Amino acid sequence: MEFSRTVNRFGEEIFAALNDRRIELEKTGKKIYNLSVGTPDFEAPAHIKKALADAAPDQNNWKYSLRDSDELVAAVISYYKKRYGVDLTADEIQSCNGTQDGMGHIGLVLCNEGDTVLLPTPCYPAFITAVTMCGAKAEYYPMVKENGFLPHVADIPDETADRAKFMVVSLPSNPMGSVGTPEIYAELIDFAKKHDILIVHDNAYSDIIFDGVEGKSFLSYPGAREVGVEFFSLSKSFNVTGARISFLVGRSDVVGAFRKLHRQTDFGMFLPVQKAAIAALTGPLDSVKAQCKTYQERRDALCGGLRSIGWDAVDSHGSMFVWVPLPEGRKDSSKFCLELMDKSGVICTPGISFGPLGEGYVRFALNMPAERIREAVAAIDASGILKEA
Repeated sequence: MEFSRTVNRFGEEIFAALNDRRIELEKTGKKIYNLSVGTPDFEAPAHIKKALADAAPDQNNWKYSLRDSDELVAAVISYYKKRYGVDLTADEIQSCNGTQDGMGHIGLVLCNEGDTVLLPTPCYPAFITAVTMCGAKAEYYPMVKENGFLPHVADIPDETADRAKFMVVSLPSNPMGSVGTPEIYAELIDFAKKHDILIVHDNAYSDIIFDGVEGKSFLSYPGAREVGVEFFSLSKSFNVTGARISFLVGRSDVVGAFRKLHRQTDFGMFLPVQKAAIAALTGPLDSVKAQCKTYQERRDALCGGLRSIGWDAVDSHGSMFVWVPLPEGRKDSSKFCLELMDKSGVICTPGISFGPLGEGYVRFALNMPAERIREAVAAIDASGILKEA
């Protein structure tokens, strides 16, 4: 069977090798600390579970929904006003099956084969997938330590920017944990206007920002709605990752085109899941704020713990991830991750998985209680791996 050029563009992932090795080690009885997967370990709030459970017995809710209900759209409008101070309209909202699915389709909406897309590097692999699927060409803009792992559009050549159809921005960032500032967003908006680029912002972690900083929406900054759209996800804020609840919001022409494609491949969000989303968007946010505080405690346990054993880890400013340079003398992040797992039982993700400029780093997920993270740090120290050149 000869498969399509599209599917053959994708290579094998390091995640499969890491998972296979984890299974082997667990069979030997080795204690494993899996800090590689970005899945929250917190529970979804009870009122969200109840909304889904209450909707499930109604047979009418098991039919195709075909569209976002008026109640769901109103809930998104209300949430954006309450949480971000942004006034959305119904034609600026369309649900999708998680941001990963949405990113996979946005390139098909915006690009033809051979078009140029600006991607951050390092970045979440789904952004690279979005470009690969539509046959576009990725031009990477660096997110480096010297600029606080933030976009620096002044370094993007004018000719490259003029070719680009859209630019992916993700702040707080996965994997680096960097957080945008009003000045950064103003630069991005001016840059997009100058070069006629659409900004596609991934707003996954605005509720996981540390040290007293208030998370915002890209659309809350002046001029953003003229040049951008945003994927807004409930996954990390409300711990509903498996429900795949996300929305594309912003410029109505882009959202309308996205909706047109979406309707060719999907019959709408399952109605009990819509009810769960409505409960999340209209319900109390106390648990969201409380878990942000807990994530910060975990960050402190991991970053402070790694520094205490001689591993140079800079504090993440947001997201549920920490981006750490390889120990001195190490060059290959994939090889190091496998060795770290073998010797200490601690699993992290190699930086090479996150595109160009990812090599030389590893990513840890803050997906365990602080006490268990401290155990993982102690296991790394006891393994002696940091003392090896």
